[in-house]
Amino acid sequence: MPRIPKSVAGDAVTSTESWDTLEALVSVGNRMAGQSGEAEGAEIIAATFERGGVRAVEIDEFEIPGWWRGSSSLSVGGETLTADHEVVALPGTPSGEATGELVDVGYGLAEDFEKHDLDGKIVMASSETPEDRGRWIHRMEKYVCAANAGAVGFVFRNHVDGCLPPTGEIGYHNRPGPIPAVGVSAEVGARLLREHENDDATVSVECRNEPTSSRNVEAVVGPDTDDEVLVTAHIDAHDISEGANDNGAGSALVAEIGRILRQVELDTRVRLVTFGSEEIGLYGAYHWTETHDLDSVKCVINIDGAGNSRNLGVGTNGFAELGETFEEVTEDMQVPHSTHDGISPHGDQWAFVQEGVPSVMAYSRSGGSGRGWGHTHADTLDKLDIRDLRAMALVLSNAVVAAAEEEREIPHKPREQIRDGIDEGYVEELKLGGRWPYDK
Repeated sequence: MPRIPKSVAGDAVTSTESWDTLEALVSVGNRMAGQSGEAEGAEIIAATFERGGVRAVEIDEFEIPGWWRGSSSLSVGGETLTADHEVVALPGTPSGEATGELVDVGYGLAEDFEKHDLDGKIVMASSETPEDRGRWIHRMEKYVCAANAGAVGFVFRNHVDGCLPPTGEIGYHNRPGPIPAVGVSAEVGARLLREHENDDATVSVECRNEPTSSRNVEAVVGPDTDDEVLVTAHIDAHDISEGANDNGAGSALVAEIGRILRQVELDTRVRLVTFGSEEIGLYGAYHWTETHDLDSVKCVINIDGAGNSRNLGVGTNGFAELGETFEEVTEDMQVPHSTHDGISPHGDQWAFVQEGVPSVMAYSRSGGSGRGWGHTHADTLDKLDIRDLRAMALVLSNAVVAAAEEEREIPHKPREQIRDGIDEGYVEELKLGGRWPYDK
């Protein structure tokens, strides 16, 4: 039987609270990490926590390496692209200008870089990863491979149609990156391939890389037990869009789960946290792990991209007992879900996974490839539906109650076991990006 009583479930599937919170977040506009919109989003979540009746609401500030967008352009064949539907700078890029031959490396796999002499060139790579690759190839990995091959500039072309240039961090913990980087739409990328491959191109970026402050928001619900279940999401979003699905919906769901659980008897305390600065290096999650006792964390349920359908996906990171919890809950509720068991270093849960804390990422499955509308201007509220948000809130609330059951054992793992279980490709990516945590 579902763990949420029918009366509470009825409230969950008729309430507009989660949608009202999401509308408030997207109305902020720019919620870029360390900027005023992220701070406003944090205040919205804190107020929603208070309104939902959870307790110990707190906003915790911490320092991050900030990035502010200026102008960017790409010039080739006598044409200069400057419109923001054509070209955008990638966060973490340095200011600067670079000129060189435009060379496309396709998917940007390691072997693709080996096929070309890229010294002094402008490298262009697709945002797509081939289906048979076995793991997602992050833009940062493609960027670092280009820089290591001697490229002087980087162009990231979207594979999703719609005149939507992609944004996304490329500096991570090596900010700013070594070479200027921009994203272009699939249509611009196709035209560059068709008309200008191997022509000279110039990438120009103006931006600021300066220290600033980000913030986490947290609250608790349930009894004051020694251990606790964390329910998390990230409040920040890229500055070119509303950040509705990535990850306004996740933050709204965390608040809604808190409101639902306040009406339920829990065996274990549940801590609700919306992290800042996920998009630029998981800084909020790392700040939390570095300032808290992880032995007291029973498990983490991180919600990211869980708004564009009611089809639940769960990345278990190899924590079988936590995966079985979701299987049990969805079977009881007679709703489908899919599971990915591999360890992934993408998402706030990674800051916990790397230390052996049982952690999953919960998300919505869709039929598209890659991020879809995410990290583009099109990540807007109109792509989402209140019915999907309600359905996700209910199934995730049931999963949190199950994870919090006193008799349910979800053991931690040694750091060495996590290290040895990471895919070799992700090991290479983490080392390239300065995020490999096991040399400390």
